[in-house]
Amino acid sequence: MTAVTEQIGNWVEQFTAQPASPFQGLREQAFKRFAEVGFPTTRDEEWRFTNVSPIARRTFVAPKAEAPGDIDQLAPWTAGNRLVFVNGRLTETVLDTPKGVQIGDFNSDAEPYLGRQADYTANPFVALNTAFLNQGAFIRVARGTVVEQPIHIVYCTIGQPVEAPHVHPRSLIVVGPNAQCTIVETYVGAGVYFTNAVTEIVASDSAVVDHYKVTVEAPSAFHVATLHATLGRSTNFSSHSISLGGALIRNDASATLSDGTEATLNGLYIVNGTQHVDNHTSIDHAKPHANSHELYKGILDGKASAVFNGRIIVRQDAQKTDSKQTNKNLVLSDEAVIDTKPELQIWADDVKCTHGATIGQLDAESLFYMQSRGIDKRNARSLLTYAFAQDIVDRIKVPALRDSLERVLFEKFNEHPQ
Repeated sequence: MTAVTEQIGNWVEQFTAQPASPFQGLREQAFKRFAEVGFPTTRDEEWRFTNVSPIARRTFVAPKAEAPGDIDQLAPWTAGNRLVFVNGRLTETVLDTPKGVQIGDFNSDAEPYLGRQADYTANPFVALNTAFLNQGAFIRVARGTVVEQPIHIVYCTIGQPVEAPHVHPRSLIVVGPNAQCTIVETYVGAGVYFTNAVTEIVASDSAVVDHYKVTVEAPSAFHVATLHATLGRSTNFSSHSISLGGALIRNDASATLSDGTEATLNGLYIVNGTQHVDNHTSIDHAKPHANSHELYKGILDGKASAVFNGRIIVRQDAQKTDSKQTNKNLVLSDEAVIDTKPELQIWADDVKCTHGATIGQLDAESLFYMQSRGIDKRNARSLLTYAFAQDIVDRIKVPALRDSLERVLFEKFNEHPQ
């Protein structure tokens, strides 16, 4: 029996036990692909620093309907329109949408886009998510529509220590030409479970999309997520990833840019104890005159580990590209480990591309200065750590989300002073 066969045996049983779906053909194709390749290993270059064997070797069960408790307590940054999924099922909607906005579960309007952005043939976790495609969040904004309030999608998972459930959240956002919207995805939960999420975004010409992903999973949870955005001509797209919880976290974020596109990918990851977080990003400059900006910051303590792999691709015809990528890491423990790998693949000659990565500790002179002004060492270290993270938080344009994250970070650094 091969290792792949051993890994997928339980998944075959659960896949076949699913009720039929309008997307059955897509599900079957995706599961066939997953059965062929199985889970990635550290021998795969894209997964060299992230060992997913704790996921591959564990038997996860189909989720049961659970009472979520106080969603506002789990996700206090809720604002505007809201969809709440608990253990994969849509349980709550709070909607006040303007004309031209469609929010709800998947329907026939989603079919032309679903599964065509995130490539299930290239990523086994996307294949697994697609194989268990059921309910999901479908948001469609018509041409020229401006959505003033954020649209908030909450994915809550209630796990069990013995029979840990698996959930496969799926979000599809389709934004028409000259339309504008803000999307917030929040992942929260309690107990032991496996979240395997996929978000697909299609933004047409001259659209403006501001996207936020906040991961506050339970300490024993596993979280793997894939985001892919296909961007039209002169589109303005930004995505901000905030990773604050979970035992093992993997975020894959990618965007394909068109002529004159402006794209921003920002991220903040904070890990301690034995947590592991891996951020892989890919920005594909497929057309000329596009700009991209990327800033990821990490804070590591204890025996935590983190990975940042940022890839910028500039195609042969993508002249006049301007791209900048930066990864900064603050390491607070001698036992914490960060692997950072910026990549540039440039096939055009008239471009501006820069990248940089730094790994450091708190500045000794700043600590001394603050202590000389009467601030004790414990509070001085917490304030400096908070200031390092603040740069990313300040870039968040949703006031309710920004204020909530500021409170969470302030409490986090004061509960675990360095």
